[in-house]
Amino acid sequence: MKGVLRAFSIGNQTNQTKTLAPKTGKNIVLLDGVRTPFLMSGTDYSKLMPHDLAKFALSGILKKTGVPKEMIDYITYGTVIQEVKTSNIAREASLAAGYSDKTPSHTVTMACISSNVAITSAIGLINSGVYDMIVCGGVEFMSDIPIRHSRKMRSLMLRANKAKTAGQKLALLASIRPDFFVPELPAVAEFSSGETMGHSADRLAAAFGATRKEQDEFAVRSHTLAKQAQDKGYLTDLIPVQVPGSTKPITHDNGVRVSPIEKMATLKPAFIKPHGTVTAANSSFLTDGASACIVTTEEKAKQLGYKPKAYLRHFTYVSQDPVDQLLLGPAYGTPLILEKAGLTPKDIDVWEFHEAFAGQIIANFKALDSTSFAQRYMNRQDKIGAPDINKFNNWGGSLSLGHPFAATGVRLAMHTANRLVREDGQFGLIAACAAGGQGVAMILERHPDAHPN
Repeated sequence: MKGVLRAFSIGNQTNQTKTLAPKTGKNIVLLDGVRTPFLMSGTDYSKLMPHDLAKFALSGILKKTGVPKEMIDYITYGTVIQEVKTSNIAREASLAAGYSDKTPSHTVTMACISSNVAITSAIGLINSGVYDMIVCGGVEFMSDIPIRHSRKMRSLMLRANKAKTAGQKLALLASIRPDFFVPELPAVAEFSSGETMGHSADRLAAAFGATRKEQDEFAVRSHTLAKQAQDKGYLTDLIPVQVPGSTKPITHDNGVRVSPIEKMATLKPAFIKPHGTVTAANSSFLTDGASACIVTTEEKAKQLGYKPKAYLRHFTYVSQDPVDQLLLGPAYGTPLILEKAGLTPKDIDVWEFHEAFAGQIIANFKALDSTSFAQRYMNRQDKIGAPDINKFNNWGGSLSLGHPFAATGVRLAMHTANRLVREDGQFGLIAACAAGGQGVAMILERHPDAHPN
């Protein structure tokens, strides 16, 4: 396989035998990251605006690391459902969080992998020699999504602005019809296919033979592991949030629910009725949340006396058929990123996939474990095999912790970095699907100075 040469290392980990050499000569590191508690939409964050929520993460990363705001050269920040009042939310949120008005900021979007894009954009900017230290992250606020007037009403209102005489205004008033008042909600369907992601997940599960029982069992696993991680204090990327007007800080994700498998089995299909297998309980839920991290060079971190969490070694983006393969980003991205890094699945100590739907995860596992899929769709001679389930999403995932679209990428990175320390591993692999049939895969390597808190 193609890849970089593996150099031997005498790092602090007793199990470390090799490391990945950077392609550019720069060791780029994930210094640290934070996130607000992820909450179900319509709960304790509901009276905020998206930039209000983002500012907690953006200020929180500076507090956690002790990095002065003046040291931040640039900010890349993601969002998916855009608040029209803050079109460049990266700028508005950074100003609200107290960053210097001399620090440029730009907003990125790539559906569920938007904060992965923020991180990899930072890698590119640093590798180009433009900046040294960049804050990345994302926010999603599903409690208050923008709802538009119908296009007919918008057109009428724009023409009304130009109407000069009383007669012109009356003519416009007389042209109004009842259907003008039907609002436009943000699309819940893929623009290219017209199909909702839930319908796609149901069809994907059926195509790969992911049974309802398998999906419910995986969802129970996600919630159970998330609850264990909460109870053991492993989710150290969480920062408390004090919502204005509240006397009690928010300290935990509120979507974690460990339910008996028998109770889950009673739920009706949510999308394809009556025979579908995707339900509300084995799908990720609408979530409010924000995240932020700092990406820099190892040289800069050492110069300033900071201890990074992980090396950001490799990344790749993939895209495929948005109709039949909408959610197969991990299946396409995982073999490519392993090849790029010169690793095999056995080298991976920590796997972190975004859990959009339980059926989607199971389908990706089955695709990765299928020689026919590898040969037919990926031009590969053989399968690479499914991830080791004992190393997979061991602190829960999006099904249980929640999925604020543009914030999840940093959460995946921090769980990977922190698990590598707690589980005494070296290499972690992140993969996620996204709307439009796209996906991301990333390789992180534990830094010898990394600590879990």
